[in-house]
Amino acid sequence: MATEEPDTRGERVRTMEATDVDPEEILGSAVERREDPALLTGDAEYTDDIQKAQMAHMAVVRSQYAHARIEDVDASEAEDMDGVIGVYTHDDLAADETPGDLPFLLPVGWLLDSLQNVDHPILVDGKARYQGDGIAIVLAEDRYTAHDAADAVDVEYERLDAVVDPDDALDGDAPTVHRDADSNQAFDWEIGDADAVDEAFEDAAHTAEVELENQLLIPNAMEPRACVADYNPSTDELEVDMTTQNPHLHRLLMSGVIGHPEHKLSVRAPDVGGGFGSKIHHYADEALTAWAAKLLERPVKWQATRTETYLTDAQGRGHVTTGQVAMDEDGNVTGLKVDTKANLGAYLSTFAPSVPTYLYGTLLSGQYDIPAIHCRVEGAFTNVVPVDAYRGAGRPEASFVVERLMYLAATEAGMDPAEFRRQNFVGDDDFPFETQVAVVYDSGDYEGTLDRAIEKIGYDEFRERQEQAREEGRYLGIGFSNYIEACGLAPSELAGQLGAQAGLWESSLVRVHPSGSVTVYVGTSGHGQGHDTTFAQIVADELGVPYEDVEIAEGDTDEIPQGMGTYGSRSAAVGGSAIATSAGKVVEKARKIAAHQLEASEEDVEFENGEFHVAGAPERSMTFQEVAQASYLAHDIPDGMEPGLEETSFYDPDNFVFPFGTHVAVVEVDPDTGDVEVERYVAVDDVGPQINPKIVEGQIHGGIAQGIGQALYEGAEYDDNGQLVTGSMQDYTVPKAMHVPEMETDHTVTPSPHNPLGVKGVGEAGTIAAPQAVVNAVCDALEPFDVDHIDMPLTNEAVWRAVHGNGGGA
Repeated sequence: MATEEPDTRGERVRTMEATDVDPEEILGSAVERREDPALLTGDAEYTDDIQKAQMAHMAVVRSQYAHARIEDVDASEAEDMDGVIGVYTHDDLAADETPGDLPFLLPVGWLLDSLQNVDHPILVDGKARYQGDGIAIVLAEDRYTAHDAADAVDVEYERLDAVVDPDDALDGDAPTVHRDADSNQAFDWEIGDADAVDEAFEDAAHTAEVELENQLLIPNAMEPRACVADYNPSTDELEVDMTTQNPHLHRLLMSGVIGHPEHKLSVRAPDVGGGFGSKIHHYADEALTAWAAKLLERPVKWQATRTETYLTDAQGRGHVTTGQVAMDEDGNVTGLKVDTKANLGAYLSTFAPSVPTYLYGTLLSGQYDIPAIHCRVEGAFTNVVPVDAYRGAGRPEASFVVERLMYLAATEAGMDPAEFRRQNFVGDDDFPFETQVAVVYDSGDYEGTLDRAIEKIGYDEFRERQEQAREEGRYLGIGFSNYIEACGLAPSELAGQLGAQAGLWESSLVRVHPSGSVTVYVGTSGHGQGHDTTFAQIVADELGVPYEDVEIAEGDTDEIPQGMGTYGSRSAAVGGSAIATSAGKVVEKARKIAAHQLEASEEDVEFENGEFHVAGAPERSMTFQEVAQASYLAHDIPDGMEPGLEETSFYDPDNFVFPFGTHVAVVEVDPDTGDVEVERYVAVDDVGPQINPKIVEGQIHGGIAQGIGQALYEGAEYDDNGQLVTGSMQDYTVPKAMHVPEMETDHTVTPSPHNPLGVKGVGEAGTIAAPQAVVNAVCDALEPFDVDHIDMPLTNEAVWRAVHGNGGGA
């Protein structure tokens, strides 16, 4: 059950200096972020800030066309330019004498039984498959010469027909993206019980159906991708600084792609300006930079332009779906059927097969007790940039389908949308709850967040205001989104059975210095989440040491032996738990030393607030710092004990964690212009105990902004030839501050039993919840016009056409 929290409606979480916080309350306090001073003063070091002596610069010659044979590459004009070192194509890679395990091919990190894998060369081998596919690289003495020379390379193309829509790509007459593939179908995957679902629909008193598109989205991290590689031929050591969310994974994959020993390759993430999933994947450009550094035996830098990121960064979403729901005569959901065509782009990106399958189909039960579910997903190769994880990664797509169907089902059953959801929720006493799509929810109180959101929004009063507004010719709407998310994919054994080619544990080392200060090494890799702050709060709480005495190190394979990085809202639940586990081991070793010096049994030594003392005799005590010093002096420690005070953990969770919540949007729609104004937005989330409420609030705000962006503004558009029409911020609408409403946040707390901190995850919650809250609200507003669905983004034109009979309708 959720614990009651103070009502903070309309308030903002206020930050405080760590010195103002009671040490006993450091965990759960809104401590100011440590990271911010460097970011605000310009002291942060991003990849492009790195300068090295004799550094060369790389630019990439990219295909102008989405589908074309490369007939000839004439680099003579470029090679004759002053400052150009050389121009290199796939033929130069093929001539390399030290190919790796994957000779200049990008690997796939998640396999499916039905997967049709295809080669993904880091430079085009005769055929470009999307606009922006790399054809050649230019190395020059400075960045501007490199780009000018890339423009001077003359490529002769034979243009081919392209296909960009997954539905069209799966048609037997579509152009084939890969010449060696049987078809454009990358996989055909299903989950659930089709027979049980068919029976539910045969017996249904009510049904509802929707055909929808979850559009392609372009990541817009503040910092474009970048890489600096430096090779030392004397030691054969290759150092790579890059914009990465998971340095260790990139080290492993890059080692195989360019044929360099993993133990001689280091990868470091400097300050990284956001990722949203787009910096998880292993791209060609970073591998090419590293290869070029070895070739030249001097440092090489590549910095993407914003235009390049639009053409080459893995995009997200891209689903075409038909969803159906069956109900009995009382409005109880009895069955759910989903058929999805997933756009995978031209190649399989690193984790692309997992996103529209195990991260999507397994979440189609939502917050509801649905006795029969079946989902089929066909993955399609198309002539667009590869598609992979983008903030939420499969979970937003699933939640959108479920919540759009719940809106339509409530309408069909003649029920209030909030009460319809409440009636179908998984009950508070039913946890752990096993769904019909292979996952077990850890804990939840779905009515708690719904009740809090209804109270906060003033639901009954809104309905009265809505009726009055309609009499005045104004159209208000309210939309609910009861989302669930799966975070911290685990355990590794299960992930391996499902196709993951990596473990999903996390490592940590907690090292206590002789003075009692602490350095923590952890395998996550922060890029805006506030790890330096929250992880230090965890350690300060576990060890009872001052927050200021804890330092966090991450994002460097030379400092941290192994790690799995940051994505999927895993850092607190998996990384934080690894840290807490190591800290717990430290306390137990320190307890042995304290017991030895206090001449007491271990069982009689208690630890609280940074002090060990004998039970019943508090005057017999040692501070944590005194024990740390004693451990290194080693003058008087238990026989057989090694000196020092540090511990390592590889934490592999027993299960996912499942945060949840209720988001409510209130909109006003002008049917004459199609304009949508988000009047209010209320978010009540349950992410378990909050390590730092201010950071949680910031994550929720950022996620909602991105979700509203998808609902109303954003969408990658390609023409029939596969040319990206929305190739810059002039054409692709990233929401500005004026587009984002004031957000009212609240929370309940339902701890997870699956990790020592009880935490769940928050980084993607707002992005998962917001799109359907807004779309449901718009459809509610336009109910008098019989509009029950509009595909995102809900631009003025899309809304106007729906109202006036040229679109919309489920």
